[in-house]
Amino acid sequence: MPKRLQSMVCLFWMTLVLVSCGIRPSINDRPSLEAYNSEAPVVIEVNDSTRLSGNNFLVKNQYGLWELYVEGDPLERGLATGSLTEALIQKQEAAFFGKVKELVPSEGQQKFLKKFLAWYNRKMYQHIPNEYKAEIYGVSQFAASTYDDIAPPYLRSLYLHGAHDIGHALQDLALVGCSAFAVWGDKTEDGQLLIGRNFDFYAGDEFAEEKIIAFVNPDNGHGFMSVTWGGMVGVVSGMNTEGLTVTINAGKSKVPLTAKTPISIVARDILQYASTISEAEAIAKKYEVFVSEAIFVGSATEKRAAIIEVSPNNFGVYEVANTSQLICSNHFQSDAFSEDKRNLKTIEESHSAYRFERMEELISEEKKIAVSEAVSILRNRKGLDDVILGNGNEKALNQLLAHHGIVFKPEERQVWISTNPYQLGAFVAYDLDEVFSGRDQNPPIFSVSLPSKLVPADPFLKTEEYQNYEAYRLVERRVEAALEADVLVSATILQQLTTLNPKYWKAFFLAGTYYYEQQMYAEAQKHFQRAITLIIPSVPEREEVLKYLRKTKRKLS
Repeated sequence: MPKRLQSMVCLFWMTLVLVSCGIRPSINDRPSLEAYNSEAPVVIEVNDSTRLSGNNFLVKNQYGLWELYVEGDPLERGLATGSLTEALIQKQEAAFFGKVKELVPSEGQQKFLKKFLAWYNRKMYQHIPNEYKAEIYGVSQFAASTYDDIAPPYLRSLYLHGAHDIGHALQDLALVGCSAFAVWGDKTEDGQLLIGRNFDFYAGDEFAEEKIIAFVNPDNGHGFMSVTWGGMVGVVSGMNTEGLTVTINAGKSKVPLTAKTPISIVARDILQYASTISEAEAIAKKYEVFVSEAIFVGSATEKRAAIIEVSPNNFGVYEVANTSQLICSNHFQSDAFSEDKRNLKTIEESHSAYRFERMEELISEEKKIAVSEAVSILRNRKGLDDVILGNGNEKALNQLLAHHGIVFKPEERQVWISTNPYQLGAFVAYDLDEVFSGRDQNPPIFSVSLPSKLVPADPFLKTEEYQNYEAYRLVERRVEAALEADVLVSATILQQLTTLNPKYWKAFFLAGTYYYEQQMYAEAQKHFQRAITLIIPSVPEREEVLKYLRKTKRKLS
C-alpha cells in the first residue's frame, strides 16, 4: 500500500475510533508494588562502558555488545535495569520515536496518533501479569521526559512492548522474515540439540546499534538470558538455566482491533517459568494474544524442539516425528491452522515457503551441523540451488537487515550472538552456567563472554560487494524519498541504484517507477522489463511490477 494511502487509512481509522471512550482505567492503572523492594539503586560508573549497582552490572564488550546482569524481585530488577541502562533506554526511545515522526511528520497526525495509542492499548494492562508490569514500571523511571507528549513514561514503556506485534499486523504481506531451525541426533556433530535463528525485526539502523545481552536472575523462576534493547523486558530470543530456548516468528494476522498480551511477554513468561515443552504450551495457553505468532521452543531436557502456534482465535502445536530437524519461517504448520485462509495465502504468496525450503536445502547439504555451520546457514544470502537473489532480497535467509542472529546449544547452556552489522559480525559466545554461578561475589568489571568459542566475522564484510550494498541502501532511501516528495534526482543516482546491486529486482523497479513518474516511459519500460526477469520475493510485489509494465506499454502505444 502506498505510504500516502496508508496515512489516509490510518487517519480515517483513528478518527473513527477516537469517538470511543473507556481509556481512563488504562491511563490510570499502575502495578501493585507493595510487596517489592522500592529502594533506589546506587550506581557506580567505573567508566563509559562499565556500571555497577550492588550485585548488578552493565559491561560493554570489545565487540560492541552490552552485557547486563540483574537480580531480585520484579521492581528491584526493573530499577536496576533502568538505572544501569538509562542512556540506552533514552537512545532507543529516540531511535524508535524518531522513526515514527519521520513516517508521520504532520503535527496534527501526531496528535491523532497519541490519542489512537491510548485507545488502542486501553486493554493491554489487563493482559500483562503484575510481575512484568512492576518490572516495566521500574525501568520506566529512567526514561527521558522528551516523549511525555506521547504518553507518560510507564504507559509509553508498556505500549512499546506491543510495537513488535503491531508492526507485524500492519505490514500485510511484507512480513518481517524471521527464520529458525533446530537439528539434533544424527544431524549434529555431537548428537546434541542445536538451534539457529535470525530476528529480522527492522526499525531503522539506529535501533539495532545498542544490543543488550541481558542475564536475569529473578527471585522466582529460572535465570535466563535474552537479546534485547534499552527499555525492553519482554523476550524475542532467549534461553534459561534449564536449557529451554524461546524465539518468536511472526505469522499472518488480520489487523487487530485492540492490543492484548504482547507476544514478547508470553515468551518472557515461558522463559522464566518453563523447563519443558509441555510447560511452555501450558503457559502460552493462558494468554490472549492479538497477533499470530510462532513460538519456537527448544528443550535440553527432551533434546528436541517444537513450535507453539498462537493467534487471537486459535492455538496449535507442531512437532516432528522420525526426523531430527525442525524448521520455522513465517507460516504455520500445525493441524490447527491447516485450513486457515490467511496462513494458506501466506504460504502461496509470500517469501515464507521459499525461505523454509532454502533452510531444508542448506541443512541437507551438511552431513553434520556444528555451531560454525549453523552460523553459515544464518548468514546465507543466496536462494534455492544457490541462485543469486540480489543483496537485501527477502527470499534470502540473510536479508541484510537482521537485528541479530543467534545460535543455542541448550544441553550445554551455551549461546552465540551476532555482532553488528546484521548477523555478519562475529558471534560472541556465553555459558549460562558460568554467568549465573558465583553471583554472591563482587560483580565483574569485564566481559562474561567466552573468547575461545568466538565465531569470526563473515569474510563478506571485507568485500567490494558489501561496500556496494551499503552504498546502495543510501541511494535506495534517496530515491524513495524523492518519489514520496515528488522531487528530481539525477540520472547518475538512478544509474548507481542499479549498478550497485545489479541482481536486485527492487533497484530496477524503483528506477522504473521514477522514470514513469517523470513520463520517461521508454526508460521506465526498460527497467520494469529487467525487474521482472529477476527474483521477486512475493506475488503482490511481482503483480505490482507487471501492473507498472502494462501501464508503461499503454503510454508508449
